[in-house]
Amino acid sequence: MKISTEIASAAKIVGEEKAVELIAKAGFDAWDFSMFDMCRYDWGNRCLLENNHPLAGSDYLAFARRLKQTGLDNGIVCNQSHAPFPTCCAEIRSYYKRAIECTAEAGGNICIIHPDNNKGALENAEMYFELLDFAKGCGVKIATENMWNWDDEKDQAAPAACSDPESFNAHLDAVNDEFFVACLDIGHAEMRGLNTTAVDMIKALGSRLQALHIHDNDMWHDSHQIPMSMNIDFVSVVKALKEIGYSGYFTLESDRYLSTRTPETVFEGIRELAAADKKLAEMFDKA
Repeated sequence: MKISTEIASAAKIVGEEKAVELIAKAGFDAWDFSMFDMCRYDWGNRCLLENNHPLAGSDYLAFARRLKQTGLDNGIVCNQSHAPFPTCCAEIRSYYKRAIECTAEAGGNICIIHPDNNKGALENAEMYFELLDFAKGCGVKIATENMWNWDDEKDQAAPAACSDPESFNAHLDAVNDEFFVACLDIGHAEMRGLNTTAVDMIKALGSRLQALHIHDNDMWHDSHQIPMSMNIDFVSVVKALKEIGYSGYFTLESDRYLSTRTPETVFEGIRELAAADKKLAEMFDKA
């Protein structure tokens, strides 16, 4: 089992190219191309902010090529990517083909594109159908992901697109194409109020599960912490992945673990993430 991690959290501290370099030096096999800076979203006012990031400009493919080469120079590849969100914003949706292009240019095989939290399988399928032929032309699969809303009154997560096995499989069935697959967010599946578990989701998705976002939480909030630091039962999760014959990467999305790091201490944090991910990979290989 090969291991990977997202680059967004380290890039906030040292930039994307240095993040890829440090991820390689820490012992990861691959990097997950976080493209959130392609569109910077103002959650309070629900609009896009002005943005001079290279991914938002005309030379976005050159930027993706530079990151790919940085990885190759340090012995690692891009395994997958994450398009910007929220999908409910039409302006952000207009960048999804760009995200797929960048995935291909960086060498990734899967681009995770969130469903709209509050739309059903058929409505979300319309968006994915608009992207599917383009993705096929790029040689990139699109992965949808299990989402969540929040119930302030109950102080817990509330159902959203793909948040339980029935909804997730309904989304996959609505598109029904080998280039449309599942990315399971392990932490989201364990949030209180969604009435499912990561193990339930893994078994229900089976061979459709081709990508992961791995992180730990208190089985209540979306904590995005380093695996085996909180309450998720990763022994059972890894066993379930082995049982379905999962053949993708073990990709971390433990981004909040690096949130307090500085340029001087970020590499130490990345090494700790790599050590945790390697432990999960070893558990999988020995299962």
